[in-house]
Amino acid sequence: MRKDQLDLPGASALFLFVLVLAGNQIIMKLTSEGLSPVFQAGLRSLFACLAILVWMLVRGVSFGNLRRDMGPGLAMGLAFTLEFIGLFNALDMTTVARASIIFYTMPMHLSLTAHFLIPGERLTRVKVIGLICAFAGVVVVLADRSGGQASLAGDLLAWLGAIGWAAIALIVRITRISEAPPEAQQLWQLSFSAVALLLVAPLFGPLVRDFGPEHIWMMGYQVFLVASFGFLGWFYLMKTYPASTIASFSFLTPVFAVFMGWAFLGEALHLSVLVALALVSFGIVLINRRG
Repeated sequence: MRKDQLDLPGASALFLFVLVLAGNQIIMKLTSEGLSPVFQAGLRSLFACLAILVWMLVRGVSFGNLRRDMGPGLAMGLAFTLEFIGLFNALDMTTVARASIIFYTMPMHLSLTAHFLIPGERLTRVKVIGLICAFAGVVVVLADRSGGQASLAGDLLAWLGAIGWAAIALIVRITRISEAPPEAQQLWQLSFSAVALLLVAPLFGPLVRDFGPEHIWMMGYQVFLVASFGFLGWFYLMKTYPASTIASFSFLTPVFAVFMGWAFLGEALHLSVLVALALVSFGIVLINRRG
């Protein structure tokens, strides 16, 4: 049932989902100790694809119009592949805080491209201020080269991940794949990326590092809580509550990720990181604000 405002159950579910997403950044980085980042991403896509496929068959969910959806579906899969080559390698090379702050500038890329490609999505004065704030946050992060894990390559890969994520959202907005069930959209992304990521994974070094039993449950966290059923929960929230309200909560994910990186991984909270986090979070809120 559609609701006009966020109630306590919705806020609680959204808060929990944001925590799961933030924790996922920590899990991805820790899993990279046992599996190479791209191989890890490929396995995640493979198992999540199987989970979504079983869900669709059991629930009788339509696969959409395969002929109509093939072009945009493959484009989404390619963008998804680039997104996770960027993000997984970024988390392996730089801190969770830096990678999360840069990665969650996705609304900045999406709103900028939507201004030119989607009628009715023009940039307003408030959104422009949001863009400037988010971009300033990225500049602050890139300018700070202190700390042992301040990798410029890792930062740029996180930026690539954000662009890939924005491209997926844009494809959904401007093509008829938006008419396909969300499970079908996710299946296009997961199936393409599973094959592509596993094929290119050997190019990024040994597939297995210091693998242990703990990495199995970490992969389970990524597959079931995030990549498959986490997505379905997010879609339910988007269907039930105002999209602008749900989108505005996205600023909490990098906030939680930064502080989880400090709490669980011992990452230093430099002033530059906190300033960048504040700028990006404020920018996200303004970009997602409706008039």
